[in-house]
Amino acid sequence: MLVFVVPLKSPQVSKSWELVTQLFERCMRSLCNQTSPHYRVIVVCNERPRIDFHHPNIKYIEVDFPPANETDPICRGHTDKGRKILKGLIHAQEFCPSHTMAVDADDCVSKYLAEFVHKNQHCYGWFINKGYKYQNGSDFVYIKRSNFYRMCGTSNILMYELNQLPKNPEYNRGYGYYKFYIDHEKVRGDLIKKGTPLQPLPFAGAIYIIDTGENFYYGATKLTFNIFNRKLLNQPIREEFNLYPMKKNLLAALNLR
Repeated sequence: MLVFVVPLKSPQVSKSWELVTQLFERCMRSLCNQTSPHYRVIVVCNERPRIDFHHPNIKYIEVDFPPANETDPICRGHTDKGRKILKGLIHAQEFCPSHTMAVDADDCVSKYLAEFVHKNQHCYGWFINKGYKYQNGSDFVYIKRSNFYRMCGTSNILMYELNQLPKNPEYNRGYGYYKFYIDHEKVRGDLIKKGTPLQPLPFAGAIYIIDTGENFYYGATKLTFNIFNRKLLNQPIREEFNLYPMKKNLLAALNLR
């Protein structure tokens, strides 16, 4: 079984909680669009968002973690994300997962992930080498043919035993304690050194939703958009990733950022 772990930021640090909620709902619909029933979704949040989508495979864990000590707001955000991923991974044990995958709360994933994992449970895991970048409201997606895992947190599927879970997990520590769960681009190299290498996922596994105003890592100015990588957002892509248009008022808010 594949367990998706989704850390959700709190309303207090969101620029627009309405936008965060709508992006999150689309993410949930995408995760629960799997072709296989062998999956679960764990959402770790400070406050459960009010959305119109509900599914029996989703479990919410509400937390009240202490504030991070770092003065840098980005580091604080990463620390919050790391401790939420750790919390979700600990709770994933109840589902006896073969693999887990951390998913950013605004991204979309392929509907074939759970089916693929179920058929390949003996593998250490996979990194997403190929995926898509997408700006809300666009009629196009941009294919990233290699190194997708370096830019997007929704990128690693790990055998559960490889998550490096501490025997006595703590949730009041700083950034360094959670680095393995946050530094997604380094996971592949770390596991190679341990003799448990990940394989590249043999298909495009995720869509990185960019320039929402809520991303920690990248905005549109830090990503390249080569016209040769541009692809029409057609119905097969929409259906595979369950990528549907946002509400018009939220798109207008995005365009003002």
